[in-house]
Amino acid sequence: MDSLDLRVLGDALAWRRAGHAVTLFTVVETWGSAPRPCGALLALRGDGLVSGSVSGGCIEDDLHTRAQPARGLPALLSYGVTKDEAARFGLPCGGSLRLVQEPLQTTDWITELLQRTSAHQLVARTLDLATGAVQLHTATRSQAMAFDGQTLTTLFGPRWRLLLIGAGQLSQAVAGMATSLDFEVLVCDPREEYALPLAAGVQRVDGMPDDAVRALQPDAHTAIVALTHDPKLDDMALMEALTSQAFYVGALGSQRNQATRKQRLAEHFDLTAAQLARLHGPVGLRIHARTPAEIAVSILAEIIQVKNTLPSPAATSTSDAIPASPAHA
Repeated sequence: MDSLDLRVLGDALAWRRAGHAVTLFTVVETWGSAPRPCGALLALRGDGLVSGSVSGGCIEDDLHTRAQPARGLPALLSYGVTKDEAARFGLPCGGSLRLVQEPLQTTDWITELLQRTSAHQLVARTLDLATGAVQLHTATRSQAMAFDGQTLTTLFGPRWRLLLIGAGQLSQAVAGMATSLDFEVLVCDPREEYALPLAAGVQRVDGMPDDAVRALQPDAHTAIVALTHDPKLDDMALMEALTSQAFYVGALGSQRNQATRKQRLAEHFDLTAAQLARLHGPVGLRIHARTPAEIAVSILAEIIQVKNTLPSPAATSTSDAIPASPAHA
């Protein structure tokens, strides 16, 4: 469900529309300390141009030498099966991986998949290696990538979203960093004095904070952070956010302010203890941040930490396969 994979599919779609041949490569099994997880996607254009990755770089170099994308039906490729091969391709600790090589014949499924993920749907894509046929299905977060040697099912989810309440200096710092982390960033601030242009790629949401949260319909790919330091605005957003499916809800303020805020939310908005316990505050990791940029780093570090530790089943592989370790936040 990495949004990078959606970008790879977008590139593959554009290339095919421009008349290029394209082959997709998907990591389906890993052993040892493989650099990329199962489900990682790479697109190879007919002239050798690459989008995405399936390893730390050496496998990409080998795929690049193939230059002309494969034709016909999907097939399996193996790298690093022996220690000598692992060393040749730069796979550490004897790591190995298997890829599905898939000549991209039609693109209708990519168009539909990108439309559905843009609408914040989670989509499962099933590839039949015997025929090359592709089917799309609605998926749930309890599903995982699966490969039985004949059928490959991979998951594609929407981009991670971040809604910021407030458009001040700190929000601008957070927004800029979040866009570079590939978050879809939205900012809501009804105050006229903060109606300044936002950074490229950041979307302003009109209306009051509670209306903005409800309109967004936060899902498990959404984080919401209140940064105005104005209880009239922050509380309005939090009362909606804490009852939503957002995976992260945070608010700026000291520990004493957070305690007062929680008491206020409980008394005036009937939020339960369990709902209030979801609130991250003081927001961000404790790194002794002082400047707006440093505080932005701490906030995004905590959001990434929570995002990357969300409950998720391991990708299906062979019984002795060890999934690649995720990168640390």
